[in-house]
Amino acid sequence: MPQSVAEQLVDKVAALRAESLPKTVRTRCEDLLIDVAGLCVAARGTDYVRALIASVDGGGACTAIGHAGAFNAQDAAMINGTAAHGEDFDDTFEGGPVHSGAVIVPAVLAACERFGRDGRSALLGIAAGVETLCRLSLVAPKLIHKAGFHPTSVLGAMASTVAVSAALGLDRKQSVDALGIAGSMAGGIIEYLAEGAWTKRLHAGWAARIGLHAARIAREGFLGPRTVLEGRHGLFFGFAHTASADFDALLHDLGARWAMTDITFKPYATGTMNQPYIECALRLAKKGFAAEDVAEVLCETAEGYVHRLWEPLASKQRPPNDYAAKFSTPFNIAVAFVTGGAGFEAFTDKTVRDPRILELASKVRYVVDPNNPYPKAYTGHVRMTLRDGRVIEERQPHIRGGVHEPLTREDIERKFRSNAQYGGWDAAQAGRFLEFAKKAFDGPVRLAGFQG
Repeated sequence: MPQSVAEQLVDKVAALRAESLPKTVRTRCEDLLIDVAGLCVAARGTDYVRALIASVDGGGACTAIGHAGAFNAQDAAMINGTAAHGEDFDDTFEGGPVHSGAVIVPAVLAACERFGRDGRSALLGIAAGVETLCRLSLVAPKLIHKAGFHPTSVLGAMASTVAVSAALGLDRKQSVDALGIAGSMAGGIIEYLAEGAWTKRLHAGWAARIGLHAARIAREGFLGPRTVLEGRHGLFFGFAHTASADFDALLHDLGARWAMTDITFKPYATGTMNQPYIECALRLAKKGFAAEDVAEVLCETAEGYVHRLWEPLASKQRPPNDYAAKFSTPFNIAVAFVTGGAGFEAFTDKTVRDPRILELASKVRYVVDPNNPYPKAYTGHVRMTLRDGRVIEERQPHIRGGVHEPLTREDIERKFRSNAQYGGWDAAQAGRFLEFAKKAFDGPVRLAGFQG
């Protein structure tokens, strides 16, 4: 009987050793831990996180970062994952796109807290899970989104299962069964785009929760299908509507080459593909003209962006709420130009009603560039025609924070401190977490000191 894709994946992950991981991979795992924690704190007072916490029973062995009390493992993973992804300020991987840190880090931390696994197990689990998620996003590029599903949610369920299975030391059969089980739990439609509903925020947390639950069920002997990934009724057939997925992108040289070292850490609190357009808008804002001087704005874009970020154009030019605004390129361009930034303060009830911002957004239109490199790279282009006839444009060839212009550890720590402060942590508490993060993979995983 030939090996299934899940069996081959599990075998490659089983060959990994925490102590043998490249330094660049360990550094990336530390970066993700720091970034995710800051985002959890930043979002802890939001309505959506409060609603999620109110929906679960208290009590357990695990930490929801920034929240008093303790939770069971699955709930802690779900809360942390939802908070980390909630403002769309978390990491992204070009080629997917997928958000790995918000799925994998919460799942592994909860698993290690609940079952007393040490930092080396956490490091192994995070590295295995993040690498798996990045590679899974390359198996059928664009097709999951095109079918109406959120790749972070669908593929995140599988990758978090790999992560937790590795961290807990499940054997080969248990790990394969866990993947088979997770395939029946995965999901995540992108209908949140219609009105800016909160479900996308939940997708990362739910995927983290699935990983824990699937691994625990499989550890007790529950059976899952070996061919969950490639089968005629498997994950990619169901969610990407394809029978010709490229599983070589998942399996080839896994453990020898690390895709996760190319992860992008976002500089702006908004959707991944809007980031290069923001760079263009910010540079244009320094050219010495005002929003009122602009007659029209035309942007070149990728065909893959249109149904998520550009259409229906009228509603994208006037998003119904602050969350929907994050998935509107016209609004992102306008708010960055008018306010000079795109942090938390750019996406509020006030900005989505601001007449200057909305007036400029109403002038933004697009044309599809058939040569746009998406999803291999994310680019931006903004051309503004002024009332006096001048035409001024900017192009951004890559996403800042990614492989071509990475954020340094200092940048990531600065972002963490800013996010922690936004969420109410003082400088001393933020400093304690940074010290913990530097040693987290060398000792016990203890997050209890960061509950408040």
